[in-house]
Amino acid sequence: MGGLVLVTGGAGFIGSHLIPKILAAGMRVRVLDSLSSQVHGAIPKDLQWLEQEGVEFIRGDVVLREDWMRAVEGVDAIVHLAAETGTGQSMYEVARYNEVNSQATALMFDVLGKVESKTVNRVLLSSSRSVYGEGAYVCPSCNGARMYPGSRSAEVLGREQWEPTCPQCSGTLQVVSTHETDGVSPASIYAATKYAQEDLVRIGCESMGLGYVIYRLQNVYGERQSLNNPYTGILSIFSTKIRRNGELPLFEDGEESRDFVHVDDVADALLQGLLVPTAPNTIINVGSGVATSVKEVASELSRAFGSEPKLVVTGQFRVGDIRHNYADISRLKNLLNVEPKVTLAAGLKRFAHWVEEQPVPEDRLEQANNELRARNLMN
Repeated sequence: MGGLVLVTGGAGFIGSHLIPKILAAGMRVRVLDSLSSQVHGAIPKDLQWLEQEGVEFIRGDVVLREDWMRAVEGVDAIVHLAAETGTGQSMYEVARYNEVNSQATALMFDVLGKVESKTVNRVLLSSSRSVYGEGAYVCPSCNGARMYPGSRSAEVLGREQWEPTCPQCSGTLQVVSTHETDGVSPASIYAATKYAQEDLVRIGCESMGLGYVIYRLQNVYGERQSLNNPYTGILSIFSTKIRRNGELPLFEDGEESRDFVHVDDVADALLQGLLVPTAPNTIINVGSGVATSVKEVASELSRAFGSEPKLVVTGQFRVGDIRHNYADISRLKNLLNVEPKVTLAAGLKRFAHWVEEQPVPEDRLEQANNELRARNLMN
């Protein structure tokens, strides 16, 4: 497949891995990115993936109509990565998250409907596993019925009742992999804006006759993820603590689990969404398909840096956090013929090696936590 691909947010983490793969597949790339200081810190000088033949860079913002008008001209496909991503921060920066995530996606379709050149034929959206809220569970006491617990309240979390209970019998639940057909129940403003994006892409593409893929990404990690953003990226936050010889604070009891997927595997999934002859026009989970506790990943990351784990279970919690979620990746394999290749152990070693080559960033985690506490969103 030839043609021109617009990658919004392409100067960021996922874009840095995706763009070289798009170029290698014989396509050209146009990047629209604001170079947000929260993500990048000072304007970076090492955006080498933007300084290649076949790449055009537009410094602009997805919230501005004129920037979309410039960016979509002559484009064949759009990979929409640009977003605000911090779960905790979204709970008090509500209007900004809505503008950058939901409204900017609506603006994209408004512009696509009005430009004279109707060249775009496919849209890929990076959404989030957060739209599910809690992952899927089964209740052994209710004949293995599939359950979707609601958000955990501050009152429940304050009692250190970490695990969701069955809404029917109040019994203990067993976590299982989340399917794309499972119900959604966003537990944060960030998650709500990502779900709004999904509906906008589905409805907008169907009404315009465009192919689409909506990717529900699990916890993406790897080389070149932002080390400056204290609001998102648990492995970045932990890596800074490790390099400063600090303790790793584990929220709740440290047993909450996530599906960690290496960015290389995510980039492969996105690339395949551009390459398949017919877009699947559906939602696809992208993860490793494996649940790993925060305590386990913190220990493994410490060892990847050659350090003994210094873990501290704090009992702290954030309103809007979920307890467990890991992906069923059958659609990823069956519809896109993509299977994750990078194991967690190998991926963490790659990440640690890259981090050690970077300047040691300021540890701003407590600043971010204090902002949550000031708004009664964290104990």
